[in-house]
Amino acid sequence: GRPVILPRDEALEIRFTVLITRQHPEFEPQLLEPKYFYLHRDKFLDEDWFLEALDAWRAEGILIMGFKELRRNRLNPYKAKVKIQVTSGTDWFHTALTVQYGPQRASLKSLHTALQIKSKYVLLDDGSKGLIPKAWLKRLSDLFQQAVFAQDLLKIPKAGFREINSLFEASELSGEVRREIDGYTTRFEHLHTIPAIKVPVGLKTQLRDYQQEGLNWLCLMDSCNFGACLADDMGLGKTLQVIAFLLTQRGRAQNTNLIIVPTSLLFNWRAEIEKFAPSLKVDNYYGPGRRGKIAGFDKFEVILTSYGTMLSDIQQLKNYHFNYLIMDESQAIKNPDSDRYKAARLLKSRNKIILTGTPFENSSFDLYGQLSFACPGLLGSKRYFKEVYGVPIDKFEDRARAQMLQEKIRPFVLRRTKSQVTRELPEKTEMVLYAPLGQAQRKIYNACEKELRDYITNQDADKLAASSIHVLSGLTRLRQICDDPTLVKELPGWDPNCSSAKMELLMDQITSQATAHKVLIFSQFVSMLDLIKKQLQLKKIPFEYLTGDTKTSDRAKRVTAFQEKEDIRVFLISLKAGGTGLNLTEADYVYIVDPWWNPAVENQAIDRCHRIGQDKKVIAVRLICPDTVEEKIMQLQEVKKQRAGELIKTDKSIFKNLTKPDLLQLLQ
Repeated sequence: GRPVILPRDEALEIRFTVLITRQHPEFEPQLLEPKYFYLHRDKFLDEDWFLEALDAWRAEGILIMGFKELRRNRLNPYKAKVKIQVTSGTDWFHTALTVQYGPQRASLKSLHTALQIKSKYVLLDDGSKGLIPKAWLKRLSDLFQQAVFAQDLLKIPKAGFREINSLFEASELSGEVRREIDGYTTRFEHLHTIPAIKVPVGLKTQLRDYQQEGLNWLCLMDSCNFGACLADDMGLGKTLQVIAFLLTQRGRAQNTNLIIVPTSLLFNWRAEIEKFAPSLKVDNYYGPGRRGKIAGFDKFEVILTSYGTMLSDIQQLKNYHFNYLIMDESQAIKNPDSDRYKAARLLKSRNKIILTGTPFENSSFDLYGQLSFACPGLLGSKRYFKEVYGVPIDKFEDRARAQMLQEKIRPFVLRRTKSQVTRELPEKTEMVLYAPLGQAQRKIYNACEKELRDYITNQDADKLAASSIHVLSGLTRLRQICDDPTLVKELPGWDPNCSSAKMELLMDQITSQATAHKVLIFSQFVSMLDLIKKQLQLKKIPFEYLTGDTKTSDRAKRVTAFQEKEDIRVFLISLKAGGTGLNLTEADYVYIVDPWWNPAVENQAIDRCHRIGQDKKVIAVRLICPDTVEEKIMQLQEVKKQRAGELIKTDKSIFKNLTKPDLLQLLQ
């Protein structure tokens, strides 16, 4: 009931009115209406307007009411304030990221979800949606793609030191982080000046120059606590370099190292360690009764196991903390969706090394699988890698992206080819011997080729892709006919006595070469090896024989017999079973009986004898039937093997990329 007098402050009223009028062009015409200013709801909630306007009003101390009461409005009325601080952890750079909307803070999980679905809004705890500033959308997206979640932090591996300057402003980095990055950059920009490591006591051989450089590099990576990929060509002594490195690890309080290999290589590793570093304490974790051994791991410096054993015993092995995890033939974990890869990621260790002579087989994603194990976080998330590298490189052959990827991984991959160390290896000559099909063999081949060609011609592209197994089976049958028609018993008019031009040529070669040389014979088809075996028995030529069915323990005996027994001149080996892990330097002739889709597989077979320890000139011979699919495969190898980033394809992936015209070209 009391009257209240409020004296007008006309100067303040004018300033207030001018402030509002300047906020939007539609306000000025409304000055004639002194009671209010009006905007349509859509214009008011224009994100490029209301955040700036509300921010300006708050700066003037103006109280804003009613924003949340606007119907169908869930927008947060505050501009985002983003703050980043990067500090140093043990193996990671820790990124503290805060995105604040007035009293509300966006959680990292909500931000990640918004960026994944490419939304410009982040959901806040009070139910409102905060606008992510345009200037921050890409930057935050790149950060989340390349970082790893850890509670309320984002972590970037120190191996990704090259990315730090592109992800962050200098003011966001602590002094310690800046010093570390400068140190890493200096060391890895001048790899040729890596300090030489003294050959460790206990190594019973002399390292070649490039092997010493490999040891120096492994020790550099160890000093930085970075994972490493030693990707030297087959036969250049990766095993020896790792054995020398393991000797440098002596003196650590915890020094049990787990080496995981294909089952067929267990005896190779044990033999190499006993030969070059007999003082290393080694135990095999393989076979019946092995699980009780985990409690005694501390007594050994090296534990050898297989990929199969690792997978089946992962629940026990994951509880032990190793010094190093070393994976030989690491292509075994190239698929990041495989159980083998997932099990390997559960293993704990101070650091990791992967060994492979063929880091690329199917696609750039092979590299992602292997390096994301050795250097977690280096290549970002699977989605990021696929979008930035995988699709551009594998689908569009983007050489610029391939170069970017190679530059990114360069510090963590050491690869030397035989051509780079050729002075330490004898010459290798590769040649092709042609075996023209005889009349009966040609008749069988032509009939099967016509059947397959007609089938492909009458299928549209979609149906052809769906029936790829049938087409691949037909191509395989043609290759078998080139080897020997008797291999394909289901053929119409099959003749068990039909001669094979390739078999006759091969036996002539063996007869003439085996007296003065030891010979390796590789075939994809075990049935072809069996036919060759019968011919050798008829000619009373001693031989050894190895396929995928050969027991691991027998592999060692057969290799030793061929290497040491003078009378055994020939070794028959299936291409896949003998492609890795065999040291057969007594041989100097290699025959590839049937060409393989992937030339890298053939080269690995040849490398069984063209490797360190070989002192003879190596002759590699491919047997080809002219005017057949075999000759076209050789041409296809040249056309298809060079992809962006020099990715090498396997038979399945090469076949998968063949178009209908490609297939018909094979059968012309």
